[in-house]
Amino acid sequence: MKKLLSFLMVLVVIGVLAACGSESEGEGSGSDSGGDEDTYTIGISLPSATHGWMGALIDNAETKAQEIQENQNVEYVMTNAEDPNQQANDVDDLISQDVDAIVMLPIESAALSPVGQKVKDEGIPLVIVDRELENDAADVVVKGDNEGIGENAGEYFTNQLDEGSKVVEITGPPSSVTEQRGAGFDEAMQAADGIEVVASQSGEFSTETSLSVMQNILQSEEQIDAVFTQDDGMALGVVQAIKEAERDDIQFVTGAGGAKEVFESIQDGGLISATFLYSPTMVEDGVEIASQLAQGEEPEEDTVIKEATEITEENVDEFYDPDSKF
Repeated sequence: MKKLLSFLMVLVVIGVLAACGSESEGEGSGSDSGGDEDTYTIGISLPSATHGWMGALIDNAETKAQEIQENQNVEYVMTNAEDPNQQANDVDDLISQDVDAIVMLPIESAALSPVGQKVKDEGIPLVIVDRELENDAADVVVKGDNEGIGENAGEYFTNQLDEGSKVVEITGPPSSVTEQRGAGFDEAMQAADGIEVVASQSGEFSTETSLSVMQNILQSEEQIDAVFTQDDGMALGVVQAIKEAERDDIQFVTGAGGAKEVFESIQDGGLISATFLYSPTMVEDGVEIASQLAQGEEPEEDTVIKEATEITEENVDEFYDPDSKF
């Protein structure tokens, strides 16, 4: 009888252990379907929405991240910073949360390069969008053709202006974007016969700042034939300053980005006559690539460049979307 009771107790223990093992296997860490797939997390560090392009980029990033979260075992944490110090702290927090990959759009290239290196040193895959770092910390860079924007704008100015023309350049804040767009434009201007850049100042990628900067330039420069701005939002500020000053010597203004309001100016024959595409949807590629890297996949390429298509009255209708948030 004792042997029979011992045997029965052994069977009960085995049954309990088997049931526990089965229950444990059904509680996968990242699968709603009860599988055993892992859950991965990507961190997304972006500037705050200080202008329309950035606001649209933030929306695109979150929409893409939500889409991935719904269809894959990839969650996300998004932060938005007002200044480089805050963004560096945001990235430190993402590192401490042990995320599996990070997407970052640096507010300033030089200021965020050290924290980018820290991400690399921690062995976390890093995807940089738009503004590049000053080191090789990024696994993948997703950007528009910034130098192409400057070159295409310079070619447009050369074709539209006569010898003796004077132009103004409104640049962005210190970053790879500003440097590359400026370099492409400056090279074209130096090659042009008789076209002089009489002023070049930063509008900080801000409509309000560009308005103020252009007001000062209009007071100091008696002749201005055209204005190259490195951003559509800045172009709108420049146009407002020109209209308020009632200057009729300025033939045209160009932007960069592809904002709906700028497209409408081009359609209506307004002062903004051209822009060059730099779509905020580029961040969607960055988020998608980060989700792949988080899951251990190797990147197909280390640089993704979006074309800087010239938009004028001849092709604006092809790109205009009346429902666009940007």
